[in-house]
Amino acid sequence: MRLGVAGLVVGAFCVAGIALGCESSTSGPGPGPGPGDSAALQLITAGLSSPVFVTAPTGDTARLFVVEQGGTIRVLRHDSLLGTPFLDVSGHIAAGGERGLLSVAFHPQYDQNGQFYVYFTNPNGDIRVVRYLVSADANIADSTSGDTILKVFHETYDNHNGGLLVFGPDGKLYAGLGDGGSGGDPSGNGQNLDTLLAKILRIDVDAGTPYAIPGDNPFVGHAGQRGEIWLYGLRNPWRFSFDRTTGDLYIGDVGQDLWEEVDVLPTGSPGGENYGWNIMEAKHCYGASTCNMSGLILPVIEYSHNEGCAVIGGYVYRGSRVPALSGLYLYGDLCNGWVRSFRYAGGAATEARAWPSLSVTGQFSSFGEDARGELYITTISGSLYRIVPHP
Repeated sequence: MRLGVAGLVVGAFCVAGIALGCESSTSGPGPGPGPGDSAALQLITAGLSSPVFVTAPTGDTARLFVVEQGGTIRVLRHDSLLGTPFLDVSGHIAAGGERGLLSVAFHPQYDQNGQFYVYFTNPNGDIRVVRYLVSADANIADSTSGDTILKVFHETYDNHNGGLLVFGPDGKLYAGLGDGGSGGDPSGNGQNLDTLLAKILRIDVDAGTPYAIPGDNPFVGHAGQRGEIWLYGLRNPWRFSFDRTTGDLYIGDVGQDLWEEVDVLPTGSPGGENYGWNIMEAKHCYGASTCNMSGLILPVIEYSHNEGCAVIGGYVYRGSRVPALSGLYLYGDLCNGWVRSFRYAGGAATEARAWPSLSVTGQFSSFGEDARGELYITTISGSLYRIVPHP
């Protein structure tokens, strides 16, 4: 059975890596620049526990918030790790394998309303999106303020949980859910518009109870189709992001046995795109020599399992530290630890290249972005790196 993103705890990670045929990267951080390399990794801390996401509230240039899979959110202020967690939900979740606390998203008006949202799997394995408030101490959340806004059944299998929450340029909350698990999508969720699994959702958390469905979502008012759905046909979207300059949406979708993919949804799309799972695996028919590709959106980038095992979706670089990266989308691979980039132009991926000086060991778990647009990398072994100019 092919896992989505290999298990997100150290022991399970290594076992899953072996099962997937992953190979550890042989070039750790900073092996020296390749031709034209102008970026490097700066170690911020190695004292984290299974970090899986990094972010910051809008305008907060002093702090980073790091999600640890076991159920805590840690704060780094001016690169110093604070001793007390911002939030600890470890008693309310199932963690291990692909389950756990998987992301946090701060409301665009967090500095005014103190609201943030977390995505985790509960003790039964079901997906929960919960809203919390910050306390009077800006570095500690009010742990009693939790209000569950989304519940999705996910008890049958323990993998393919998706896990990312992101506020889009339109102020709506986007959530990426996996296909429900096992291998090959046995429940057929990828092409089923009556389930939230295998989708990216778009909801309005500033209206309705517990949320409102935007009236311009593509399946609103369609019988037998969930109005929350924005995009479908995804297997396990492990990290997606909006380009903060153009508004384009980039999705790293983990493949099954053979292929990994990155998809791009251009800004201005009305939604409703079908990315093909489980008819397609990347640009190839899944489990068949031929298939009906009508209406399916193919990825802009794919790579085979000869090159890695599970894609880690990243960001378009819009920071200022490394001008050579400007406008490039960075993505990586969990098992082999490499980082690659491309520029999206004219509806296609151009200027594709590798960045050997950004390779990591210790199981690549996620990219992150701070309030300035600078980028970070986390490893399940506990490290947080910032991407900086090469010395």
